[in-house]
Amino acid sequence: MDEDGAVTVYNSNAITDAKKKNPFSIKIGLAQMLRGGAILQVTNLRAAKIAEEAGACAVIVAEPTRQGIRRMPDPSLIKEIKRAVSIPVMAQSRVGHFVEAQILETVGVDYIDESEILATADEDNFINKHNFRCPFICGCQNLGEALRRVREGAAMIRIQGEILGHGNIAETVKNVRNVMKEIRVLNNMDEDEVFAFAKKIAAPYDLVAQTKQMGRLPVVQFAAGGIVTPADAALMMQLGCDGIFVGHEVFDCADPHKRVRAIVQAVRHYNDPHVLVETSCGLEDAMRELNLSEDRIQQFGVD
Repeated sequence: MDEDGAVTVYNSNAITDAKKKNPFSIKIGLAQMLRGGAILQVTNLRAAKIAEEAGACAVIVAEPTRQGIRRMPDPSLIKEIKRAVSIPVMAQSRVGHFVEAQILETVGVDYIDESEILATADEDNFINKHNFRCPFICGCQNLGEALRRVREGAAMIRIQGEILGHGNIAETVKNVRNVMKEIRVLNNMDEDEVFAFAKKIAAPYDLVAQTKQMGRLPVVQFAAGGIVTPADAALMMQLGCDGIFVGHEVFDCADPHKRVRAIVQAVRHYNDPHVLVETSCGLEDAMRELNLSEDRIQQFGVD
């Protein structure tokens, strides 16, 4: 490795920044611990406790949905939730807002999500995530975007779909399939073609070559957006994701524990149709407020 601390990919699949105490391999390991789990977005302490009791592998604290600029959550809410639950606690920062990330790391979050769902703080630059001890999560919609975020230091990739909370999974399925398709295309290339492919998708060549060697992204990949039923969760897992993010809208029902528990079980047993049948029974009433009306479908299409 060069003296200036340049980021380098090694044969051990570890990416390391020499200036930092936590090598990227450690951050990847922390993210790997969440594989096969469901991460629940929460906006209050009650939802965080329900998520933990229902078996979520982590919670991600977010501001309640509101009009205008969306920023990182209140640090006092993060502290309150960290004191109350024993599972990992994540929080969102705006894209490029490294000071928000500094605050979140100081508060003691276990992971930071540099989220494009919030307002964008820097339109040209993402956070240099190698400057932090905390593992980062970043969103993507295609393979090139995913590998660019990994080069910046993301230890987990969130393949993002619908963000409006309407329960429409179509965009998420499209983006997950797109990433998987690009990886399959890459796997069938010879070595000479990889250079041109890396240039085409605007991704670092070494990470493209590593993805080809591994047959998958070099970090864990979760799906997010429109996942509100056990069937949705199992679909994402069967498409090749390592886990899922679930929006806070799943708590807006008469029995949120039942719904969250059903989704968690579907992630854990995504290949068992008998479990999926059991987890899907009796949820229709709870899902009613998330069903798309014709007006909302038309509005979604215009956007």
